[in-house]
Amino acid sequence: MGETVLVTGGAGYIGSHACKALARAGHTPVTFDNFATGWRDAVQFGPLAEGDLLDRASLDRAFETHRPSAVLHFAALSLVGEAMQEPGRYWRTNTLGALNLLEAMVDHGCRNIVFSSTCATYGEHDNVVLDEETPQEPLNAYGKSKRAIEDMLGDFEAAHGLRSVIFRYFNVAGADPEGEIGEHHRPETHLVPVMLEAIEGKRPALTIHGTDYDTPDGTCIRDYVHVSDLVDAHLLGLDWLLEGRGSRVFNLGTGSGFSVREVVEASRAVTNREVPMTEGPRRAGDATKLVSGSRRAGEELGWSPRRSTLTRMIEDAWRWQQHGRYTR
Repeated sequence: MGETVLVTGGAGYIGSHACKALARAGHTPVTFDNFATGWRDAVQFGPLAEGDLLDRASLDRAFETHRPSAVLHFAALSLVGEAMQEPGRYWRTNTLGALNLLEAMVDHGCRNIVFSSTCATYGEHDNVVLDEETPQEPLNAYGKSKRAIEDMLGDFEAAHGLRSVIFRYFNVAGADPEGEIGEHHRPETHLVPVMLEAIEGKRPALTIHGTDYDTPDGTCIRDYVHVSDLVDAHLLGLDWLLEGRGSRVFNLGTGSGFSVREVVEASRAVTNREVPMTEGPRRAGDATKLVSGSRRAGEELGWSPRRSTLTRMIEDAWRWQQHGRYTR
């Protein structure tokens, strides 16, 4: 028998892909979303419980109505630049929202949560492969709020027996291989969709921020994981908890990375079109190389980022870019 799973942020990019994967695995995903950044068109795979993490009453209604046995928690603000300009908004939305969620879980007898954290909790560890033991020294309100939630989860486990699987990851790319859902942000800030929008003429050009990094082609290197691989890990984390195993932290990455110019070249090959580009200065705080290993996830969860090649991620994103798109 499948489980009922509350998916916070289930109308967003990663959350909607998680809902599809849950439904396909025989579970019932319940989307909990306030549609501040999510899309109603993305809610296709289970019931909707419209609400806001800052509104405890809406959380209580969702738990009372659907009685989930577990939570996948994606809902959060996640723009680093915005977090540096509006830290209070990030502390309030991310941390207080998570506190309301955890208290509602305890009050309604739900003790399993898979939490979408971030490698931004590690801070500035340039040009190394990050693992779960890397010191956490976040540099902004986004990373700090996620780190605070990780700490909160430990306290709730000690006091209430709430068990968690925490995933830390960097860049997510690609789209549902079947084209039903995909990535659609307003504003769009992620490299792959911005680049594809430039190819389609929906924006003047892709700006490469910094061309003088100490890398083979001068542009910074990042680790990219296909969104479908990422949600596979979340389902494995859910199974881990439902089998009664203890709380655990996992990094999700490929252990390697791609430079901005490598992503551009792959996009040119996939689309057979040129990428309009301009060059700009480095952005404050951008590291040369950020790569996350996933050895623990492979050994303990059996996870493998098998779709996370540049060609596959861009092919799926390009298909969605041309034929998908949400309207409401």
